[in-house]
Amino acid sequence: MKIKLPATVKIILDSLHAHGFEAYAVGGCVRDSILNREPDDWDITTSALPHQIKQVFQRTVDTGIAHGTVTVLVGSRACEVTTYRIDGAYSDSRHPDSVTFTSKLGEDLLRRDFTINAMAYNEEEGLIDLYGGMRDLQRKKICCVGNASDRFREDALRILRAVRFSAQLHFGIDRLTALAMMDQASNLQHISAERICSELVKLICSDHPEYLRVAYEAGITRVILPEFDAMMQTPQNSPYHIYNVGDHTLTAMQHTRKDKVVRLAMLLHDAGKPSCKRMDTYGYDHFPDHAEAGVKIADDTMRRLKLDNDTMHKVRTLILYHDWWMKADEKEIRRALHTVGKELFPFLLDIQQADTMGKSEYRRDERLRRIAQVARYAADILKRGDAIDLKDLAIGGDDLLAMGIPAGAEIGKLLSAALDLVLDDPAKNTREYLLPYLKNHRNVIVNDL
Repeated sequence: MKIKLPATVKIILDSLHAHGFEAYAVGGCVRDSILNREPDDWDITTSALPHQIKQVFQRTVDTGIAHGTVTVLVGSRACEVTTYRIDGAYSDSRHPDSVTFTSKLGEDLLRRDFTINAMAYNEEEGLIDLYGGMRDLQRKKICCVGNASDRFREDALRILRAVRFSAQLHFGIDRLTALAMMDQASNLQHISAERICSELVKLICSDHPEYLRVAYEAGITRVILPEFDAMMQTPQNSPYHIYNVGDHTLTAMQHTRKDKVVRLAMLLHDAGKPSCKRMDTYGYDHFPDHAEAGVKIADDTMRRLKLDNDTMHKVRTLILYHDWWMKADEKEIRRALHTVGKELFPFLLDIQQADTMGKSEYRRDERLRRIAQVARYAADILKRGDAIDLKDLAIGGDDLLAMGIPAGAEIGKLLSAALDLVLDDPAKNTREYLLPYLKNHRNVIVNDL
């Protein structure tokens, strides 16, 4: 087997070989190359000790030298080079308590998580596969290197990573690996929120976000995302639904773009349903105010996962308005564009379409036609340049100051009133109309607002 190595990687490998050291590309880059996927980055493992790596190369950065990792700079490119090592015990389920450098590649590969990530390659020797990585790629299975329980005790995050790789590669999980995952899922409570969040986002932004069900069945979400367990346990007896809340969510996520904000909003859009469920006299389920309840639950969830404020704001907005089934009416659509925001509005329609595809076929076509119509109207509105925000107004604060209106809250109220007017009628967005209107109605506007 021949793998095409980037020029930077070849230079590093050749330089280490020239100085008498073993060196290989290793891990995910080898796996992805075999699968004809573009590697995100290239890692190198070597028999050279960290100080020897630094002697071979002129430009290096000590990125993780305690664990044997030195970043080598070649031109404008950087590549991590790590000494063969054996990890000691993992008392914190994340970091080895000690690291011992070794001269044997096989011992280094043995410490890695999954067989498909434990292959090495260089052009002289070809593929080094000591633990069945090629076999598991061919049978499309995620399988731990060596004893699965040992690998998960070393780093509990590997339990979630197994599901993430399964989703990204569309692979199944080996039976013994799956059993060890279920047995040790509770250890994920010891993993930092940031690391959990990173793996969860990669999972739901993969081609197969529905593999979150695997995490549910393994008891993983009970630890890291209990909100989802509640959704999986909430049926929806309604003509509009054929799935429980959780399965509806998994189905809907498959119909959205692979965007972090959209997928998170889709994941949590119905998180409020379990607490809002009501049954009518005919036995049908209803979920009044579930969007508002969902925003609160999503907020708590995202804070726990340590998501950034911008993502949290966008997800909250999309959840709050995901059930706003606006008419194909330009006035209402302009107001929706203003309320939701021009940037998020396409995401909202994406979510509404996916939400519809995750339900029964009852009135599905009608809803999809309405979404398509709203999208066309919104495109026309934006193309025309109708005023949607205060900055789109034909007048500004300086114009009101020139009218003698003092700086302060009153100017904001008057500009908001002008925007409210032109959202209904864009033709009124002119200086000639708005300035006399605000002057004549100033007292009424300020007192009403």
